[in-house]
Amino acid sequence: MSETSVQVWDIFVRVFHWSLVFFFTVTYLSGDALETVHAYAGYIIIILLGLRLIWGVVGTPYARFTNFIYSPQSIKAYLKSLLSKHPKHYLGHNPAGGAMVILLLIFVALTSWSGLKAYQAEGKGPLASTEISWVNVAQADNDSRDKGKKGDEFWEDVHELLANFTLFLIFVHIAGVFVSSVLHKENLVRAMISGKKKPLE
Repeated sequence: MSETSVQVWDIFVRVFHWSLVFFFTVTYLSGDALETVHAYAGYIIIILLGLRLIWGVVGTPYARFTNFIYSPQSIKAYLKSLLSKHPKHYLGHNPAGGAMVILLLIFVALTSWSGLKAYQAEGKGPLASTEISWVNVAQADNDSRDKGKKGDEFWEDVHELLANFTLFLIFVHIAGVFVSSVLHKENLVRAMISGKKKPLE
């Protein structure tokens, strides 16, 4: 980067971003084949999300949600400006990028929650101990076991659907990074490593 580069992304944002990339990849690829790895990587993702929510309120200026949550009109106007090939340059996230960050945080959180529920249906994980059952173990019959199995399958299906949709959002995000990098003539991947971006013109 040139000497005129501006520090935008702090160390926490960068570590969070690449950690989330790594652990989401681990959870997506491990699936049922490596259940323990899948579960613990999922727990780490939940911790990362919690820390990011806190940092989005008290963190550095460009890390705060108030910096990159835009109105629907602003997002629409920015997307239209992409067609002109000269969209407005933002130091932090542009309106479309900010919307994608929020969407990704929401769907990673939903995917994580559905994973916890699927694990709970199997009698595992942190939510399993909070489940109150009115059926005594000695009185459990085939119907209750079938009900548990159906609940397990339901949450597994929801978890898989949300994970796949999150992956779709990730591909859209990558495409957006590529387009913005080309139009603004800056390497946004490198910026998320170094934390630096070129200043506003």
